[in-house]
Amino acid sequence: MWKTFYIKPNEIGILYHRSDFNKILESGTHTYFARHWQVKIYDLNEPEAAIDSLELLLRDYPSELEPHLLIVRTTFNQAALVRLGQNWLTVAPNQLRAFWRGFIEVESHIFNLEESLELPANFVQQIRGITLNGLTKFQIFESEIGLLYVQNNFVQPLEPGEYAFWSVYKAVKIQSLSRIIPNPQFPAEDLLIERHPEFINAYCEVVQLLNNQVAIVRYQRKVIAILPPTSRKLFWQGVEVEIIDISNNIKLPPNLIAELISGTPETLLLSRNSLHVREVPSQHIGLLYINQEFQSQLQPGIHAWWIFGRLFETEAIDLRSQNIEVSGQEILSKDKVPLRLNLTAAFRIQDVLKAKNGLADISGFLYKELQFALRAAVGERTLDSLLEDKGAIDRSIGEYIRAKTVDYGIEFDSVGVKDIILPGEIKAILSKVVEAEKAAQANVVRRREETAATRSMLNTARVMEDNPVALRLKELEVLERIAEKIDRIQVNGSLDNILTDLIRINRE
Repeated sequence: MWKTFYIKPNEIGILYHRSDFNKILESGTHTYFARHWQVKIYDLNEPEAAIDSLELLLRDYPSELEPHLLIVRTTFNQAALVRLGQNWLTVAPNQLRAFWRGFIEVESHIFNLEESLELPANFVQQIRGITLNGLTKFQIFESEIGLLYVQNNFVQPLEPGEYAFWSVYKAVKIQSLSRIIPNPQFPAEDLLIERHPEFINAYCEVVQLLNNQVAIVRYQRKVIAILPPTSRKLFWQGVEVEIIDISNNIKLPPNLIAELISGTPETLLLSRNSLHVREVPSQHIGLLYINQEFQSQLQPGIHAWWIFGRLFETEAIDLRSQNIEVSGQEILSKDKVPLRLNLTAAFRIQDVLKAKNGLADISGFLYKELQFALRAAVGERTLDSLLEDKGAIDRSIGEYIRAKTVDYGIEFDSVGVKDIILPGEIKAILSKVVEAEKAAQANVVRRREETAATRSMLNTARVMEDNPVALRLKELEVLERIAEKIDRIQVNGSLDNILTDLIRINRE
């Protein structure tokens, strides 16, 4: 019995006799006698040879198989990269893979993973855009530095470029850090400093401070960080570091005040947690306390101190004249009349140290003393005396408060009662009293005027009685006043009887 097998041009076959390997059959027609022959055909368009019992066949028939197969065998610490025409695939450790030769160009490359997990640059370019199992690819841009971590342990820095790493049995990741930012967030800074000095020396600047030092870090003449004592921080190389000893001099000089406080808002934000700042306005004086002990007076201007290890308190005291109001004080006069008074006073602080050292609350002390003085001055006087001489209250309060404050360096310029507010019923009574007094005064004036007018008329009558000419002049005067108010006068009779005869007045 003859058996014929046809192998197509894009195929290859393996001839078996009773399940035993016999030979490789290439394209064409093959005829064999006996019925126990069989052929397993493989499509060469699928270049990987999925041959059963490949390990045994390679051991027993290597010379027959190897001319037709590319054998890729990897150990536990190896991986392979296989090119199949324009395609690529990877072979993981501890694997045996076979690929048909001839129909598609194939080649393989074995890599020792213990020596390096990084794929050479020429292979990275060839597999660009292709996703492969077991390979992790990264792109580091020109503004970045990459930190390579294997199993979460730092291995090396990576310059800008394309990279691929074998990740078949180890976790590989890259953390990209911007080179534009001079102080990026370095991962595990202390570990980098202590265990990887080669990376630190090549790329970084380490700032390590003692307990009496602070540092100002600048990049391109701009403040980017203020570091407290005992701190340690990494920066890219290229920064400028100014280390300041604060063991004795903790006050900032004018140039640093201008840079850190009066500079950009970003710089002010950086210095907020490092400085105690006090601005003393003009016509004020400042007081500085460190650890609750008085240190010095501060002249007008901006002052700043490093706060580390110290407790600062500052206060600006106004040296100008200030007003204090004592309002709504309800007090009984000596004659038991309830009054409500409002007091105002103007004072200035002459000796700041006396005032602050002697008084915990200057305004509260002055308010209480003015209140006491007002009550004493009002309580000693009757309502009539208060209304007659309100200045006496001012003088009494002024003498009292000046005596109380002279030892505290406080001077009062003026003290005065603004308002004395009477109860409604007392106000009504006083109004009636004033009204009666004014009515009496008006009645006296009216009687005096009436007496004077009567006396004047009597004197005039006596003159006219003895002097007819004066009488005639008076008549003419009356006639003139009447003529001013009418258009025409018609007189019947002579002028002799002008005041006794009938006068007819026609108005037109």
